[in-house]
Amino acid sequence: MARGATIIGLARLQKKLSRMPIVAKEAIKTAMASQADEIVSMMKSLVPVDKGTLRDSIGWTWGKAPKGSSVVAVAKASLGGDLTITIFAGSHEAYYARWQEFGTKNMQANPYFYVSWRANRKKAKSSIRRALNKAARQVAAGG
Repeated sequence: MARGATIIGLARLQKKLSRMPIVAKEAIKTAMASQADEIVSMMKSLVPVDKGTLRDSIGWTWGKAPKGSSVVAVAKASLGGDLTITIFAGSHEAYYARWQEFGTKNMQANPYFYVSWRANRKKAKSSIRRALNKAARQVAAGG
């Protein structure tokens, strides 16, 4: 580029690029929540039901898991610290969540936890990636 040359449309490009993180963050947040719902739903369908205490303790949250629960996965997006999602199971009443997953000396394992995560991990990553790409195209188009 020649010295003193100007870039046509630079201000418009900078405006679009500054909007990108906001639009991308919302798109990623929506995709992450949707995928977490699917993973939690699969876990709840696979968990052995006694009184429903363990099934009812399975969930997801933004940030850290509730005290007393086991964490399946923590997903962090690189666009900001507030995009951390945690999938968990177990509570003070459902303290046996880990025993169900891995079994004990006297009880066979009934996996529901990591099986669900592994089955949905690739789909979750691609869904989030698609949401980010869609947001980028939307910003580039001026929308």
